[in-house]
Amino acid sequence: MALKTYKARGIVLGTIKYGEKGVIVHMLTDTHGRQSYMVQGVRTTARGSKMALLQPLFPVAFEGLTSSKMSLHRLKDLVPGVVLQTMPFDVRKSTMALFMAEVLYRLVRDNESVEELFDFVWGSVLALDHIEEGISNFHLWFLANLSRPLGFSPDNEYSEGAWLDIRDGHFVPHALIPSVALTPENARILHDMLECDVRYLGEIGLNRVQRVDFLEAMLKYYAYHLDAIHSVESLRILKEVF
Repeated sequence: MALKTYKARGIVLGTIKYGEKGVIVHMLTDTHGRQSYMVQGVRTTARGSKMALLQPLFPVAFEGLTSSKMSLHRLKDLVPGVVLQTMPFDVRKSTMALFMAEVLYRLVRDNESVEELFDFVWGSVLALDHIEEGISNFHLWFLANLSRPLGFSPDNEYSEGAWLDIRDGHFVPHALIPSVALTPENARILHDMLECDVRYLGEIGLNRVQRVDFLEAMLKYYAYHLDAIHSVESLRILKEVF
């Protein structure tokens, strides 16, 4: 069986146990889009186990193996893509990471390769690891800006007091029925999130009620275009924590 090898970067979206010591790893990669990998012998307590690298949203570098006779790619030479400084140790950031990984797992299809999407997510992981202020807004910034590589971000200029028609992504000056629109307040927050450099996210002052309301609005927006958003289980945790 001839194996093809390739080097890649990946962002872990989740794992499923396979047998006694193996796992299937779901990743967003820079070479093969969303892809699943078989990894044997990682679920051990032995020193040097790679399982610590396979946590949600961890960035990794690896060598992939594939052939026409294998249903799943194989993974070897797994190393950190970036050594994370804060995300694994800050409960707020790790909660965000769990949510972001699940959103990507639910919304991005297997083998869907979009360079812009990978670059955005990789940059978002680094931003979350480094951010010091505005952490409570980060998941909102991520959802707002993820709409760009997914293809349904607003496509015209924002004006004060505008509503957003979620069907075509247009800001409009007149009221719309709630089921197909973001209210002026949520349309303004969306505009702010899209325009904000993540380093200054702390300057967007939102209270908990506003964050929950905007999150619900973004879920409605996403649901119109990608129904799978409804099955994201970590949403409940986010609403409780933030």
